[in-house]
Amino acid sequence: MATKKGPTKGSGGKHRNSLRGKGPTPKAEDRVYHKAYKAKKQAEKRQRSDPRLAARRRAAHFTSDSDDLVIGRNAVLEALRVGVPASTLYVAARIEHDDRTREIVKLAGQRGLNLMEADRMEMDRIARSGNHQGVIMKADPFQYSSLHELVDRAERRARAMEMADSKSARINARPLFIALDGITDPQNLGAVIRSAAAFGVNGVILPERRSASVTAAAWKVSAGAAAHMPIARVVNLTKAIEALKERGFYAIGLDGGGDKMVGETGFETDPLVVVLGSEGKGLSRLTREACDSIASIPISSAVESLNASVAAGIALYATVNARRKAGADAD
Repeated sequence: MATKKGPTKGSGGKHRNSLRGKGPTPKAEDRVYHKAYKAKKQAEKRQRSDPRLAARRRAAHFTSDSDDLVIGRNAVLEALRVGVPASTLYVAARIEHDDRTREIVKLAGQRGLNLMEADRMEMDRIARSGNHQGVIMKADPFQYSSLHELVDRAERRARAMEMADSKSARINARPLFIALDGITDPQNLGAVIRSAAAFGVNGVILPERRSASVTAAAWKVSAGAAAHMPIARVVNLTKAIEALKERGFYAIGLDGGGDKMVGETGFETDPLVVVLGSEGKGLSRLTREACDSIASIPISSAVESLNASVAAGIALYATVNARRKAGADAD
């Protein structure tokens, strides 16, 4: 039987989806079956393997405080010679090598540093300056001790000397710390660390705020002494001094106008912390009040004050010398 031709009842919109547009035609390089797509992927692969672009990507993601960078050939070479802890050495591509750069690369290789090559633009970006001479070293963050660790280590050493036959040895082994109040120059800090190591100090105490930290610059000036000098950072220097006094320490503040001379306070042979203020402002009021005695260095009236690191060296020498004399008298 013949059927009537025409639209089926209820078929409205049956094929509407197939008539919808697919949007704009993709670019040839975005069509996976097109040769332009394959060419694009090959170009991306070549870019990833390009060492100059790799260095650029490293520099783009490079984040470091400028204090962690040692910049310039002489500075990097000196830092490597004294053993500044570091992780990476950046060397400019096509650098003109001399005796310094050859020794830098040799020392960096011996210490297992990552050697990275970067073009001039990326070196400028890392150093935040164009004055890098094609060599930049990234130093590792310094590992601080806690105040508790410093005191425990010093007291163990003192107890170990209690059985010594020489009274002078026991006196000289008594704990001695130096605390810095407001020393903001890393080079001054490095020089103080060097003096502290020279006079057998058991540790250096720094406040976390308004104080220099042990950066690559401080480490270098210390001539490597920071490698074996325990250093603690405390939240509040005044409270740290009070905590030391609770454990049997005495505190001598070094400041102008003191009522005693360095080495003559009467506390030198006791467990002691020498507190040093900044060159300009000296000790803060609260730190000064926490000290058992304020000592001065006799200087000419023509000079207002001494450099902080010089004052630290004189004070530590005077303290150690007083202990030596007391030990000799006791023997």
